[in-house]
Amino acid sequence: MDKPTLIDQLDLEQIETNLFRGISEDLGTPRVFGGQVIGQALIAALRTVEDRHCHSLHGYFLRPGDPTRPIIYEVDRIRDGRSFTTRRVVAIQAGQAIFNMSCSFQVLEAGLSHQSQMPDVPLPDDIPDDMDAMAARLEQLPPAMREMMMRQRPIELKRVEVVDFLNPVKQAPKQHTWFRARQPLGDDIAMHQCLLAYASDMGILSTCTLPHGKSFLKGLMTASLDHAMWFHRPFRFDEWILFEQDSPAAGGARGFNRGSMFTEAGLLIASVAQEGLIREID
Repeated sequence: MDKPTLIDQLDLEQIETNLFRGISEDLGTPRVFGGQVIGQALIAALRTVEDRHCHSLHGYFLRPGDPTRPIIYEVDRIRDGRSFTTRRVVAIQAGQAIFNMSCSFQVLEAGLSHQSQMPDVPLPDDIPDDMDAMAARLEQLPPAMREMMMRQRPIELKRVEVVDFLNPVKQAPKQHTWFRARQPLGDDIAMHQCLLAYASDMGILSTCTLPHGKSFLKGLMTASLDHAMWFHRPFRFDEWILFEQDSPAAGGARGFNRGSMFTEAGLLIASVAQEGLIREID
């Protein structure tokens, strides 16, 4: 049997009007990956919207999700206007909210346009696959953790900078990663948005740990607290996207991170912001 694609993993079952049920991918971790919940929440909202594309989403992670239990997504149809549509989505497990998201959709319109310049970094063809780059370093981990880290995910990653999370050193709070879906995708713009929303939670929180010489594997307890995303232009996520990340501030056991996403041709297609818990532990 073929392995499920990322679209399969994020797919939802409609169980009632405005109610959907999703399952979690097995990553070998005790918590649901936050990007999965973001992507599924956006899919749930899109199931109640016609002929409009998401331009922004803002979500809060309220409780850790249990990957062994289904997640119920409840959609509240806040507003349907002539140009904009607003939805609120609550992700629920065991009767409790684990994630709350507001998202806005817009009809396609022409308008003024400008963008920041893409950073000058090596192209993906000149960078090794993340799995190959990590293999030697992960030999230091216990077998169970090594298996979890080396498990192939549906997103192909190529990091521009080498970051050793096992032996972290202090460095500037900035990193760049190329990524794309491993399988070819269709032409549904909305699905490309959902998959990019899933991937937008991959690695961004680690940016704020870089100047402190610590990592989620050594000396820190980390968790995403909130997540925001803005879509600027249509794109394809089965083509390479550069995820530029930086962290301008951290304090109060929280780290703030920003991200910009560019196509290989240099088009800025999305922006991301996330604050996360970075609590020091013994």
